[in-house]
Amino acid sequence: MRDARAYLASFKLKPLVQLPTVDINVAPPVLPKFRLAASSNQLNEVLQLPKPSSSILDPVYRRTALVKIQGPFTDKQLDSICRGMVYLEKLGLVSVIVVENDEIPRGAEDERSALVDETMRIVAHLEKQGARALPIVGAAVRLGPNPEDSASPSDSGIEPPETHTLPSDLISIRSALRAGEIPVIVPFALDSFCRSVRVDSNDVIAGLARGMVEAASLDKASQSGTEEDSIHFPFEVDLTPLRLMIINRDGGIPSYARSGYPHLLINLTSEYNHILDTFDPRWRDLHSSALSNLSLARTCLHYMPPTSSAIMVSHKSPSSLIGNLITNKPAVSSSLPHALLQGNRRLTPHTPTLLRRGLPIQILRSMTDIDQTKMTALLEQSFKRELKSEEFYDRLSKVLDFVVIAGDYAGAAIVTNEPSSDGSPPISYLDKFAVLPKNQGDGTVDFLWVALHDESYGLGHPFSANPNGGRGGQGEGHDLIWRSRSDNPINKWYFERSSGHLRLGSWVLFWCDAEKRLKIEEGRRGSSGLSYIEDWERGRVSGWAGVVAKIPSAWK
Repeated sequence: MRDARAYLASFKLKPLVQLPTVDINVAPPVLPKFRLAASSNQLNEVLQLPKPSSSILDPVYRRTALVKIQGPFTDKQLDSICRGMVYLEKLGLVSVIVVENDEIPRGAEDERSALVDETMRIVAHLEKQGARALPIVGAAVRLGPNPEDSASPSDSGIEPPETHTLPSDLISIRSALRAGEIPVIVPFALDSFCRSVRVDSNDVIAGLARGMVEAASLDKASQSGTEEDSIHFPFEVDLTPLRLMIINRDGGIPSYARSGYPHLLINLTSEYNHILDTFDPRWRDLHSSALSNLSLARTCLHYMPPTSSAIMVSHKSPSSLIGNLITNKPAVSSSLPHALLQGNRRLTPHTPTLLRRGLPIQILRSMTDIDQTKMTALLEQSFKRELKSEEFYDRLSKVLDFVVIAGDYAGAAIVTNEPSSDGSPPISYLDKFAVLPKNQGDGTVDFLWVALHDESYGLGHPFSANPNGGRGGQGEGHDLIWRSRSDNPINKWYFERSSGHLRLGSWVLFWCDAEKRLKIEEGRRGSSGLSYIEDWERGRVSGWAGVVAKIPSAWK
């Protein structure tokens, strides 16, 4: 329900205008004579009626998605894909499709006619599913960087697209969207001699992503200041791409941490280079376009709004496109325990990969590195309570282990070393886990928990060597414990990620077992497996409960 509310809120629907009630005991207003040709605004002023609103006429606020259909596909497969496109249109997301066919070689004698035929074939399947589609066989982009780009490299480290668009180049796309048609584009571009030449579809999509965002900004700028006096017609479509969808035959990007199964959620800001470095050469045969599509997503999301996402999905999972539109989340959460995902039926070679622009992740181990002002603002906004700052940071200076920071304090996980009651090694305690309300639902929660896993109970595993500024997977993992009030709505999320829990009155104690120690012990025993409680685990829960009960509250 929360995802559905967020989905509806993203459309920013205006509430329907309530018409004024009429008192039958009051005489109606007298209209001036000879004013039958008065404008609608003047008539509304006389009758004291509200101005007309387009939301009354058509409450559907439509957004666009850039879609790459990377074939070849059979007729049955195209039917499944196009059915998904039609459902997305009914939900308010209109696809701008760019066609690609890996079996049409570059430079072939009949490549132009073959691509046009492939485009017409997709148009026919869309219309078969009840949609209206328009083939765009002319060049939609221009070769070369945007003339407004400076010669100096970008601060973001992302190279500008190989193509660009001018506002006039988008006329055909605008016309199709206004007419309620899905534009289907052939990957052609205009060269410097105004010739239409075939280019890689990734170059077309990247150029369109930037051009459509810039055109939408110009549209909004031209409407600013005149919104009160103008009527926005229901056929207008916001050109800003809300999603990038890459539909292929291979599915998502394979991950070293999942034995070649796809990545579930990718934080492009912090993981892009790491994925390139850990991509197994043996995967290139089955996933020949995985890295180029990864680069495409990174480029497009750089220009698209921060709330946008990209999804790489196989033609076998068309329903994932609809699920992603509403939830903007991966099909399976990336922060779930690896034992639950590895080899499980929920994770298959065709599981989609969701990509977000994401945030940088860093690990801080010293109080001097923590910005206490920003940390306090984060905790108070997240928990909606006032922090006892002086007492909290004074205690933290004595027991701090590390802090995981997402972005500029958009999220944080604070882990402390709490002294045990029997003189054994300190207990690793998750003191605070917080994400700003505006970042809840954009992947920050999962990014933060994965980094927490890598630095605590998951330490020592190869799949914990993620680029979060921490130990890089080197070291020995240790049990992680935390507590939550029994009525906390987030507890369901904690239940799924913890190894166990214990109810303590108005609190629930959660813990995650150190994974490496259990994995080694399981390997030693072979088929006999692990016991319900290992020798080193006896009595630990009661010890944890005693320690946690003494931790003072941080709130006023």
